[in-house]
Amino acid sequence: MVKRFNDLQQLNGEAAELFIQTANEAIAARGHFTVALTGGSSPAALYQLLATVPYRDQVQWEHVYIFWGDERWVPLSDDRSNARMAFETLLTHVPIPEEHIFPMWADGVSPEEFAREYEQTLRLHLHPEGRFDLILLGMGPDGHTASWFPHTDVLHEQHKWVVGYYLDAQDMYRITLTVPLVNRAARVAVIAYGANKADALYEVLKGVRNSEQYPAQLLDIADERITWFVDEAAAARI
Repeated sequence: MVKRFNDLQQLNGEAAELFIQTANEAIAARGHFTVALTGGSSPAALYQLLATVPYRDQVQWEHVYIFWGDERWVPLSDDRSNARMAFETLLTHVPIPEEHIFPMWADGVSPEEFAREYEQTLRLHLHPEGRFDLILLGMGPDGHTASWFPHTDVLHEQHKWVVGYYLDAQDMYRITLTVPLVNRAARVAVIAYGANKADALYEVLKGVRNSEQYPAQLLDIADERITWFVDEAAAARI
């Protein structure tokens, strides 16, 4: 499902409503809500909106469990940290228990070791088959989502839930949820806006199948569980 918006305020409002609806349904059904947040610049305004009245008062935050879809392997004090951005815009402004928040970072372990530990944490909190209630994603101008970058081995991982790997193009390690785990989520929301996303969005949604070049094609694009929140600039070619 592709939802197109004329302005970002409307886009973020609709995305916030999806977050709230999914949270309330999950809490009513099972007593808790599991969500993986995304990083980059795209979700910042959404997080800020969720932290304001009336949105923040519509979620039972004490029953929310926060994870991340991917992360740069940097401390939370680093400006590049996805978790730091989420704390600054949302998590320090809502009454969520600290023990319900699971950043993708730890001292004293390698990225690969941490990925294995993070997977075990997920196995304790997700449905037995490994299903998030909601995963938030962005998409880069190169067609990547999460840390599924073009022509990387992680695109082919079919068994692990979480992978830590060195991304040569950025000269740094990344931690990411894998394709099978993301595609098992009850709902996925992809936020993509701006003219610089137009070509990639066209290729991902309408182009010839080439997931090595446009990894976001690995999402179950035709599945109604996945909603794309895009503005008119990003959707210019579709």
